[in-house]
Amino acid sequence: MKKLKKRWGITSNFQLVTIFLVFALNGSIAVGFAKPLLNFLGITLDTLPPFLFWTLRILVMFVTYQVFLIILGTLFGQKDFFWSMEKKMLSRIGFKRFFK
Repeated sequence: MKKLKKRWGITSNFQLVTIFLVFALNGSIAVGFAKPLLNFLGITLDTLPPFLFWTLRILVMFVTYQVFLIILGTLFGQKDFFWSMEKKMLSRIGFKRFFK
């Protein structure tokens, strides 16, 4: 844990637990939010081919994850940490030009 705290620039165990809690809640929310959203839009396995449906569902989960990471991080008082984490994640997948 000391290496992780040093790498992330975390000063307390409470902050580390808070960050783990935000990551856990965020993952659950992203997965849980995708199905009702797609159902609301009328997108189901019956209306789309499976490959397209799952591609779209994963895309919705990805976007939801990114948005709720900042929201939950802010609610739990860790906005700076999660904003820097968000910029790092998005820059690694090709959105680096938006953060200059």
